[in-house]
Amino acid sequence: MIPFSYSRAGDAGQALALASTPGAKFLGGGTNLVDLMRETVERPTALVDVTGLADAIEERENGGLLIGAGVRNSALAAHPVVRTRYPVLSRAILAGASAQIRNMATVGGNLLQRTRCTYFYDNEGSRCNKRAPGEGCDAIGGFNRIHAILGTSDACVATHPSDMCVALAALDAVVHISAAGGTRSVALSDFHCLPGVRPDIETVLEPGDLITAVELPALPIAAHSSYRKVRDRASYAFALVSVAAALEIDGGMVKDVRLALGGVAHKPWRAAKAEALLKGGPANATAFRAAADAELADAKPLNHNGFKIELAARTITAVLSELAGAEA
Repeated sequence: MIPFSYSRAGDAGQALALASTPGAKFLGGGTNLVDLMRETVERPTALVDVTGLADAIEERENGGLLIGAGVRNSALAAHPVVRTRYPVLSRAILAGASAQIRNMATVGGNLLQRTRCTYFYDNEGSRCNKRAPGEGCDAIGGFNRIHAILGTSDACVATHPSDMCVALAALDAVVHISAAGGTRSVALSDFHCLPGVRPDIETVLEPGDLITAVELPALPIAAHSSYRKVRDRASYAFALVSVAAALEIDGGMVKDVRLALGGVAHKPWRAAKAEALLKGGPANATAFRAAADAELADAKPLNHNGFKIELAARTITAVLSELAGAEA
């Protein structure tokens, strides 16, 4: 048994004070952290329960939405503003897990999910740079069917598991963070890190930092958006490939587009190359496929996951075609 202390924070200030203990971790729904503790991958010296902190969803004067970090995934997916103005987010959350997990999991915790790489979880028999920097990566030469094809490094090929974060990346979401020295905001697209030589550094958070909210900008295009998740089975499996997209068409041409991918990289992957090619061009399947191919041109498949390149290209094309057909 690995001992740890437990305390419950009444507000953000108290949470930050309690988390100043070296090795402390914030506890939301615990749907990932507790599993990792059971596997002895995570060994916090203290747990600071933050489920009593901000759990409101507020409409902003500018038309955006402020989502407290303590909001449960189920509440966010069911919120009427999210369902009508940001349907891609609602659909991504509903695709992510069972109802029981969604009822427990928080928005802040969802951002901090750790990879489901089998070698990462195998604390006794596998080498993993994400778990123990400098140890090596058994996934690179091992069974890597679920692993990344974009943004990888020689140190790590793990994928980010969240569905919600893929939608947030497409929606230009912003993460609000509190620390002992003040507050700051970080674009969701910059919040997660690529592996580089230190895959154990997964986000821009510093020790003791607390996520307090996620903000969605007023984004009219988001009302015409969708999410598709391709997985091995129909329910409760992590994505082989997922696509979050929003599309605006004017006169048969792409006026604006938002596109992000999941299941293919160490972080939610904003498809900037594809977006740039699509804007101002024809809104048809040929153009959608060409943009997808351009985005995936730098993909580096491993022994067992080369199929993800074609799967991602087809899924991007299908989702954008579906949105184009609906708008027409």
